[in-house]
Amino acid sequence: MNQKQQAIMPAQLPPGPAERTMYSYGVRAGDFLHISGMVAFDQEANIVGIDDIEAQTDQVFQNLQAVVEEAGGFLENIISTTTYLVDVTDAPVVNIARGRYFTGKVLPTHTVVGVAALARPEFLVEISAVAYLGA
Repeated sequence: MNQKQQAIMPAQLPPGPAERTMYSYGVRAGDFLHISGMVAFDQEANIVGIDDIEAQTDQVFQNLQAVVEEAGGFLENIISTTTYLVDVTDAPVVNIARGRYFTGKVLPTHTVVGVAALARPEFLVEISAVAYLGA
């Protein structure tokens, strides 16, 4: 393993999905943290908010926050996000949530991608991110 890379696996997220599909929730490489696409899993790998985009989006942001905080940062350290939506008409709901979670002077970049499906049919939204944890 590269000594400058560190897997970030917060206790607030279920280890099973990441272990089964061979990924880390986050990887810190120097001052950068790359966060895998977060979905609406709770700590026990239950899906939060089935058929409820608002509940799923809030859980996704809580999961993003857990990863960045485990790496020693804050939501304000996130510099870029990519949002995957099964129904792009849900974008306004995601934007409202972004406004609740991203309140700093410099807002992260934001790309929205419409997709036919996510890893499970119950997932409505997935968000990946990059954070800068340097000085």
